Amino acid sequence: MTGTKFDLGGVIVATTLPFKEDPNAPAGLAVDFDRFAAHCDWLMNNGCRGVGPNGSLGEYSSLTDEERRKVIQVAVETVGDRGLVVAGVHGVGWHQAKHWAELAAEDGAAGVLLLPPTIFRANEGEIIEHYEKVNEVGLPIMAYNNPFDTKVDLTPDLLAKIDGLDNLVAVKEFSGDVRRVLEILDKTSLQVIAGADDLLFESLVAGATGWFAGYPNAFPREAVELYRLVMAGKVFEARDLYRNMVPVFAWDSKTEFVQAIKLSIDVIGESYGGVTRPPRGPLSETAAAAVRRDTERALAYTKNR
Repeated sequence: MTGTKFDLGGVIVATTLPFKEDPNAPAGLAVDFDRFAAHCDWLMNNGCRGVGPNGSLGEYSSLTDEERRKVIQVAVETVGDRGLVVAGVHGVGWHQAKHWAELAAEDGAAGVLLLPPTIFRANEGEIIEHYEKVNEVGLPIMAYNNPFDTKVDLTPDLLAKIDGLDNLVAVKEFSGDVRRVLEILDKTSLQVIAGADDLLFESLVAGATGWFAGYPNAFPREAVELYRLVMAGKVFEARDLYRNMVPVFAWDSKTEFVQAIKLSIDVIGESYGGVTRPPRGPLSETAAAAVRRDTERALAYTKNR
């Protein structure tokens, strides 16, 4: 399942991960796999194309190895044949990323999301090797460009250098520069997947294929509608919906995006967000009030449409 045969169109949700109190678990918080399964099921029932567990939003870096693998297994079992599971396989070195990709393949994931080497600021040769090694696993790869967190920018010219890898099919673009969409499409054969929720409309209009999304954890129905409107050419209708959603979507690009999205889920009350595991702590009172305000504003709009 490589190249153009692997279509990433639609809304794939970078899933949050619920925890429950457990004094024997790391930081006193155990993964609540039952609630995670219920959340994945809710997203699929609301029209999402699939789920993307073990991303930054899924707090993968705070999980034990056993938890990290079981997250993928639960997602695959829950989604079944209804859609795609695109597993985050990020690692400091290629040997770690490749290991997670091999387990994802063994556990039935449809593809993987892959950052460049994390923590350490890799040079171009190291980045290319990282993707070459994970390419050997055989699962379709969506590269992830997030220069804010990784300090590595997968520029269109760099993407062109790894475009020939058999299993590299797409890039999740989170640079914040919507001009990248057309430049990547011009210089590579990769699908561009919108990565920043508050540039979603602009990215889709410019030619992005899909949306690997954060805030659809809280607003899946509206996210799917927004995506479908743009893809159907109903740009003005989509713009009106987007204008009313983007104030809350903008939290996806802030430092506290995980906490904010989990709080929005809880404010809406149809699924479960809950707390974050360290190093992420609770939102400040000011930030929490702002998230509630923006969430309630968007929720009121959706109810009064």
